Amino acid sequence: MQTLMRGKDWIETPDWTREELDTVLDVAADLKRNFALGIPHRLLRDKTLFMMFFEQSTRTRNSTEAGMTQLGGHAHDLTPDKMQISHGETPKDTGKVLSRYGHGIGIRNCFYGMGNQYIRDVAKHADIPVISLQCDVDHPCQTIADIMTIREKFGTNTRGLKVTASWTYAPSYARPLSVAQGLAWLLPRFGIELTLAYPKEFYLMPHTMEKANAFAEHAGSKIKIVHDMDEAFEDADVVYPKSWGCHQFLQDQGVPEEEKKKQGMALLDQYRDWICNDKRMKLAARDAVYMHPLPADRGSEVSDSVIDGPQSIVFDQAENRLHTVKALMALTMGGRP
Repeated sequence: MQTLMRGKDWIETPDWTREELDTVLDVAADLKRNFALGIPHRLLRDKTLFMMFFEQSTRTRNSTEAGMTQLGGHAHDLTPDKMQISHGETPKDTGKVLSRYGHGIGIRNCFYGMGNQYIRDVAKHADIPVISLQCDVDHPCQTIADIMTIREKFGTNTRGLKVTASWTYAPSYARPLSVAQGLAWLLPRFGIELTLAYPKEFYLMPHTMEKANAFAEHAGSKIKIVHDMDEAFEDADVVYPKSWGCHQFLQDQGVPEEEKKKQGMALLDQYRDWICNDKRMKLAARDAVYMHPLPADRGSEVSDSVIDGPQSIVFDQAENRLHTVKALMALTMGGRP
């Protein structure tokens, strides 16, 4: 097992080997047991993480800050208006300065076409590990918690498991593609058969799908793309219906920035029937589970009867955000020199 990750950035899951990902999951499970038993695990005593949030957050912000406290360290909750970023400070200067003050930097920046690059620019000049708390391309802290949750429910041998990640309607055209893309990158590496379902205008970034298909081929798994939600749900072991935007389509069509919201909302309105409800859950396997990274748009993405029903494991997912981010911080900010 590869255990030497000290100083390593966590920006996209493809940056980490399967062996390294297995280590994260193993450490997360150990930390979860310790948390349940009340066993102290102050692995990052007196260390500091700077959390930079360009968007709102509930699970990511609180799991990361609580995790640092439980590991014996402290997390600074920062937004651009609290920093000189709002006055034009460069990623280079920010990375260099924060490296002198602490031991890790976490960043959430989901601006389309800019977020991932911003995080990588900070990481290029930082001397401490940088953790992506979500960007426009990937949400690695979410998807590593997702695979942990799936393994808890179905066992660690996930080869051949059928997972459907489906687009859903929600009254917002600008949501990131990062959860769907992150699932496409990560799940096939664990032998999972992934179905992606979405209306034809809501396709993902081409380079992410090229990489996802390469991962699937290497692992001997498959990625299937369909444009029918009912078809995607049939016999699935896990359904993961989640809204995302039509950013790539609007960009490829050359839609001016000032027109994107109008055209994006018009596209959304064509697919209001893309909702996860009891009827669709019956198409899935008998023991299928429902997943969502939260917050879910109740009544648009999912019915109350599903998200609050016996097949829903969304709060298990949310809990595992704490244990996986603690594992990532302990391995990258502590661990062996």
